[in-house]
Amino acid sequence: MKPYYFLSLFAALMLLSTSCKEKKQTEDIIAHKQEVKKPTAPIRMQPYSATTQVQWVGRTYTVEINRMPDDSLRMVKDETGQKFVDNRIQLRIIRSDGSVFFKKSFTKADFTSYINALFQNEGIMEGFVFDKVNDNKLEFAASVCLPQTDEYIPLEVSVDNFANIRIRLDDSLDTNGDEDTEEI
Repeated sequence: MKPYYFLSLFAALMLLSTSCKEKKQTEDIIAHKQEVKKPTAPIRMQPYSATTQVQWVGRTYTVEINRMPDDSLRMVKDETGQKFVDNRIQLRIIRSDGSVFFKKSFTKADFTSYINALFQNEGIMEGFVFDKVNDNKLEFAASVCLPQTDEYIPLEVSVDNFANIRIRLDDSLDTNGDEDTEEI
């Protein structure tokens, strides 16, 4: 029985020595390669239309806002090279008799002095909505954004009862009065 005893002891020692053996470490770093998204055809925002009836300076007016992608405007690219079609926004203010009191098409170029170089080169005209009547002015909120992000520059546009336009940054911390305004 002694040969079996030595054989069992030898097998146990071999098993113990191989299970305690330290695993060899390598300095290889394994990382999954990220796929680079290839640009597709130029992306266009959906056209948008809104019509609002307002009481203003003692009369009823209709405010019409239409946003449409415009191929005649310079396209912008994001950091991946994806192209985006910029938008044109048309504002019409119509009297109750159907005559047009005010009509203007807005593009990003109308806001150049209020946006930085990044938004001038990579931004698009995104939003334009009626906000409120304020004395003799109709006030609107507008924005230039970096496409498909949450980054935008908020702007205020007002039209007074003489059809004068005033544009300014929508900055609630603005304490400088009318320094950021310009009539166009």
